[in-house]
Amino acid sequence: MSRTPRVVVLDYGSGNVHSAAKAVERAGAEVEVTSDRTAALEADGLLVPGVGAFKAVMDQLKSVRGDEIIDRRLAGGRHVLGICVGMQVLFERGVERGTDTEGLGEWPGIVTELPAPVLPHMGWNTVAPDEDSVLFEGIGDERFYFVHSYAAQQWSLDVMPPFPKPRLTWAEHGGPFLAAVENGPLSATQFHPEKSADAGIRLLSNWLRSLG
Repeated sequence: MSRTPRVVVLDYGSGNVHSAAKAVERAGAEVEVTSDRTAALEADGLLVPGVGAFKAVMDQLKSVRGDEIIDRRLAGGRHVLGICVGMQVLFERGVERGTDTEGLGEWPGIVTELPAPVLPHMGWNTVAPDEDSVLFEGIGDERFYFVHSYAAQQWSLDVMPPFPKPRLTWAEHGGPFLAAVENGPLSATQFHPEKSADAGIRLLSNWLRSLG
């Protein structure tokens, strides 16, 4: 984009909005932290962070009509990036400690606990990006910072031409799980770009370049 892209970080009560905003600013965007519907709909990009439990994040999102904002943006082909639980809630359902919660349903699938002896999965890990990934262009060999016990561990969305196939990035902790998804205007990462040092800033820069 020739001009500076405008990004709204959706402020709905999830804890890491300001660190996410600072990271997107470092990546080259003009950033506003707000839950204002008009601002969120009109921005070049919308970033949806998420910290905590799936149900709590869904409840908080709905309290500011974030579910409607995300759906409306995607219907118009406008870009959205989810981070951590902000990625998880894009799936149909999340099951945490026996609580089964309906998600946003943008992608089929259920978010469940990782089958690992040590949880949470916390710290730096490598990822295996799709060869056509835009987010991971130039940083496919880098490590990224994860803090989570739950994830989407399968992908079942079949996309038929002329729509492009989703680009899937996988990681391992007790078994394979989705570390990132790029599906048209909707992208998401299970890890935290804002905590992933230079590699995370470069990933956000790659996302910003896709907004045009």
